[in-house]
Amino acid sequence: MQKNIKKYWPVFTVPTMAAFAIGFLIPFILGIYLSFTKFTTVTDAKWVGFSNYITAFKDTTFVHSFWFTAAFAIVTLVLINVIAFALAMALTKDRHGTNIFRTIFFMPNLIGGIVLGYIWQLIFSGILVHFGTALNLNAKLGFWGLVILVCWQQIGYMMIIYIAGFQAIPGDVLEAAEIDGANSRQMLFKVIIPMMMPSITICTFLTITN
Repeated sequence: MQKNIKKYWPVFTVPTMAAFAIGFLIPFILGIYLSFTKFTTVTDAKWVGFSNYITAFKDTTFVHSFWFTAAFAIVTLVLINVIAFALAMALTKDRHGTNIFRTIFFMPNLIGGIVLGYIWQLIFSGILVHFGTALNLNAKLGFWGLVILVCWQQIGYMMIIYIAGFQAIPGDVLEAAEIDGANSRQMLFKVIIPMMMPSITICTFLTITN
Protein backbone atom coordinates (compact mmCIF):
# COMPACT_ATOMS: atom_id res chain seq x y z
CA MET A 1 0.00 0.00 0.00
CA GLN A 2 2.76 2.45 0.97
CA LYS A 3 4.65 1.63 -2.24
CA ASN A 4 1.56 2.41 -4.33
CA ILE A 5 1.06 5.71 -2.49
CA LYS A 6 4.68 6.74 -3.06
CA LYS A 7 4.45 5.72 -6.72
CA TYR A 8 1.14 7.29 -7.69
CA TRP A 9 0.80 10.30 -5.37
CA PRO A 10 1.74 12.79 -8.14
CA VAL A 11 -1.21 11.56 -10.23
CA PHE A 12 -3.63 12.75 -7.55
CA THR A 13 -1.69 15.62 -5.99
CA VAL A 14 -0.25 17.51 -8.97
CA PRO A 15 -3.57 18.18 -10.80
CA THR A 16 -5.17 19.36 -7.56
CA MET A 17 -2.27 21.64 -6.68
CA ALA A 18 -2.19 23.00 -10.25
CA ALA A 19 -5.91 23.79 -10.14
CA PHE A 20 -5.49 25.43 -6.73
CA ALA A 21 -2.58 27.54 -7.98
CA ILE A 22 -4.37 28.62 -11.18
CA GLY A 23 -7.77 29.20 -9.61
CA PHE A 24 -6.78 30.73 -6.27
CA LEU A 25 -3.10 31.23 -5.45
CA ILE A 26 -1.93 33.09 -8.57
CA PRO A 27 -4.99 35.42 -8.74
CA PHE A 28 -4.61 36.10 -5.00
CA ILE A 29 -0.93 37.10 -5.34
CA LEU A 30 -1.69 39.14 -8.48
CA GLY A 31 -4.53 40.91 -6.66
CA ILE A 32 -2.20 41.88 -3.80
CA TYR A 33 0.34 43.24 -6.29
CA LEU A 34 -2.29 45.22 -8.20
CA SER A 35 -3.54 46.79 -4.97
CA PHE A 36 -0.20 48.64 -4.80
CA THR A 37 -0.47 49.92 -8.37
CA LYS A 38 -2.52 52.24 -10.53
CA PHE A 39 -3.76 50.49 -13.66
CA THR A 40 -6.33 50.37 -16.41
CA THR A 41 -5.35 46.90 -17.53
CA VAL A 42 -2.95 44.42 -15.94
CA THR A 43 -0.25 45.18 -18.50
CA ASP A 44 -0.03 48.93 -17.76
CA ALA A 45 0.13 48.75 -13.96
CA LYS A 46 2.30 51.44 -12.34
CA TRP A 47 3.58 51.07 -8.78
CA VAL A 48 2.11 53.68 -6.39
CA GLY A 49 2.88 52.08 -3.03
CA PHE A 50 0.36 52.49 -0.21
CA SER A 51 -1.51 55.44 -1.76
CA ASN A 52 -4.48 53.24 -2.73
CA TYR A 53 -4.81 52.02 0.85
CA ILE A 54 -4.47 55.53 2.28
CA THR A 55 -7.20 56.80 -0.04
CA ALA A 56 -9.46 53.86 0.74
CA PHE A 57 -9.17 54.16 4.53
CA LYS A 58 -9.92 57.88 4.36
CA ASP A 59 -13.30 56.96 2.85
CA THR A 60 -15.81 56.43 5.69
CA THR A 61 -18.03 54.30 3.46
CA PHE A 62 -15.15 51.93 2.73
CA VAL A 63 -14.15 51.71 6.40
CA HIS A 64 -17.73 50.86 7.38
CA SER A 65 -17.90 48.20 4.66
CA PHE A 66 -14.50 46.84 5.68
CA TRP A 67 -15.50 46.27 9.32
CA PHE A 68 -18.90 44.97 8.24
CA THR A 69 -17.21 42.38 6.02
CA ALA A 70 -14.67 41.49 8.73
CA ALA A 71 -17.45 40.95 11.29
CA PHE A 72 -19.40 38.87 8.76
CA ALA A 73 -16.34 36.69 8.04
CA ILE A 74 -15.62 36.07 11.73
CA VAL A 75 -19.23 35.32 12.69
CA THR A 76 -19.80 32.92 9.78
CA LEU A 77 -16.43 31.23 10.34
CA VAL A 78 -17.28 30.46 13.96
CA LEU A 79 -20.93 29.51 13.44
CA ILE A 80 -20.37 27.30 10.40
CA ASN A 81 -17.58 25.29 11.98
CA VAL A 82 -19.10 24.97 15.46
CA ILE A 83 -22.51 23.87 14.15
CA ALA A 84 -21.00 21.58 11.50
CA PHE A 85 -18.75 20.00 14.14
CA ALA A 86 -21.71 19.43 16.47
CA LEU A 87 -23.82 17.91 13.68
CA ALA A 88 -20.96 15.66 12.61
CA MET A 89 -20.52 14.46 16.17
CA ALA A 90 -24.24 13.71 16.47
CA LEU A 91 -24.44 11.94 13.09
CA THR A 92 -21.45 9.66 13.67
CA LYS A 93 -23.19 7.95 16.57
CA ASP A 94 -25.11 4.71 16.06
CA ARG A 95 -28.59 6.09 15.51
CA HIS A 96 -31.35 5.34 13.03
CA GLY A 97 -31.70 7.68 10.08
CA THR A 98 -28.23 9.23 10.22
CA ASN A 99 -27.70 8.83 6.46
CA ILE A 100 -30.99 10.59 5.74
CA PHE A 101 -30.05 13.51 7.98
CA ARG A 102 -26.60 13.73 6.39
CA THR A 103 -28.24 14.01 2.97
CA ILE A 104 -30.73 16.62 4.17
CA PHE A 105 -28.03 18.80 5.74
CA PHE A 106 -25.78 18.51 2.69
CA MET A 107 -28.44 19.29 0.05
CA PRO A 108 -28.37 23.14 0.48
CA ASN A 109 -24.78 23.09 -0.76
CA LEU A 110 -26.00 21.83 -4.12
CA ILE A 111 -28.15 24.92 -4.71
CA GLY A 112 -26.57 27.71 -6.74
CA GLY A 113 -25.83 31.03 -5.09
CA ILE A 114 -28.30 33.05 -7.20
CA VAL A 115 -31.17 30.63 -6.62
CA LEU A 116 -30.29 30.45 -2.94
CA GLY A 117 -30.37 34.24 -2.68
CA TYR A 118 -33.84 34.44 -4.25
CA ILE A 119 -35.19 31.68 -2.00
CA TRP A 120 -34.03 33.34 1.21
CA GLN A 121 -35.02 36.79 -0.01
CA LEU A 122 -38.58 35.50 -0.41
CA ILE A 123 -38.47 33.84 3.01
CA PHE A 124 -37.13 36.91 4.82
CA SER A 125 -39.41 39.30 2.94
CA GLY A 126 -42.45 37.18 3.80
CA ILE A 127 -41.51 37.21 7.49
CA LEU A 128 -40.36 40.82 7.83
CA VAL A 129 -43.36 42.29 6.00
CA HIS A 130 -45.45 41.42 9.07
CA PHE A 131 -43.14 43.66 11.13
CA GLY A 132 -43.25 46.56 8.68
CA THR A 133 -39.61 46.33 7.63
CA ALA A 134 -37.30 44.67 5.09
CA LEU A 135 -33.71 43.47 4.77
CA ASN A 136 -32.62 46.49 2.75
CA LEU A 137 -34.06 48.89 5.31
CA ASN A 138 -32.15 47.61 8.31
CA ALA A 139 -28.38 46.97 8.31
CA LYS A 140 -28.54 44.58 11.28
CA LEU A 141 -31.27 42.50 9.68
CA GLY A 142 -29.32 42.43 6.42
CA PHE A 143 -26.19 41.30 8.26
CA TRP A 144 -27.90 38.43 10.08
CA GLY A 145 -29.83 37.51 6.95
CA LEU A 146 -26.54 37.02 5.10
CA VAL A 147 -25.14 35.04 8.04
CA ILE A 148 -28.14 32.69 8.05
CA LEU A 149 -27.98 32.23 4.28
CA VAL A 150 -24.26 31.40 4.18
CA CYS A 151 -24.46 29.14 7.22
CA TRP A 152 -27.43 27.26 5.79
CA GLN A 153 -25.51 26.60 2.59
CA GLN A 154 -22.07 25.78 3.99
CA ILE A 155 -22.75 23.85 7.20
CA GLY A 156 -23.67 20.62 5.42
CA TYR A 157 -20.50 20.65 3.33
CA MET A 158 -18.26 21.20 6.35
CA MET A 159 -20.23 18.57 8.26
CA ILE A 160 -19.22 15.92 5.70
CA ILE A 161 -15.53 16.78 6.19
CA TYR A 162 -15.91 16.61 9.97
CA ILE A 163 -17.71 13.26 9.69
CA ALA A 164 -14.74 11.89 7.74
CA GLY A 165 -12.46 13.20 10.50
CA PHE A 166 -14.54 11.56 13.22
CA GLN A 167 -14.54 8.23 11.40
CA ALA A 168 -10.75 8.38 11.11
CA ILE A 169 -10.29 8.54 14.90
CA PRO A 170 -9.15 5.09 16.09
CA GLY A 171 -11.77 3.45 18.28
CA ASP A 172 -9.17 2.03 20.65
CA VAL A 173 -8.01 5.58 21.52
CA LEU A 174 -11.54 6.52 22.60
CA GLU A 175 -11.94 3.27 24.50
CA ALA A 176 -8.64 3.84 26.30
CA ALA A 177 -9.76 7.33 27.32
CA GLU A 178 -13.04 5.94 28.69
CA ILE A 179 -11.19 3.25 30.62
CA ASP A 180 -8.92 5.92 32.10
CA GLY A 181 -12.02 7.67 33.42
CA ALA A 182 -12.30 10.60 31.01
CA ASN A 183 -15.70 12.27 31.10
CA SER A 184 -17.46 13.59 27.99
CA ARG A 185 -15.94 17.08 28.31
CA GLN A 186 -12.41 15.73 28.76
CA MET A 187 -12.99 13.31 25.87
CA LEU A 188 -14.00 16.19 23.62
CA PHE A 189 -11.24 18.69 24.45
CA LYS A 190 -8.37 16.31 25.26
CA VAL A 191 -8.90 13.55 22.68
CA ILE A 192 -11.41 14.30 19.93
CA ILE A 193 -10.56 17.93 19.05
CA PRO A 194 -6.75 17.37 18.98
CA MET A 195 -7.23 14.38 16.68
CA MET A 196 -9.66 16.37 14.53
CA MET A 197 -7.23 19.23 13.89
CA PRO A 198 -6.58 18.24 10.22
CA SER A 199 -10.32 18.40 9.51
CA ILE A 200 -10.69 21.62 11.52
CA THR A 201 -7.82 23.20 9.57
CA ILE A 202 -9.32 22.19 6.22
CA CYS A 203 -12.80 23.44 7.14
CA THR A 204 -11.44 26.72 8.47
CA PHE A 205 -9.47 27.29 5.27
CA LEU A 206 -12.46 26.42 3.07
CA THR A 207 -14.76 28.69 5.07
CA ILE A 208 -12.35 31.61 4.71
CA THR A 209 -11.75 31.09 0.96
CA ASN A 210 -15.44 30.64 0.22
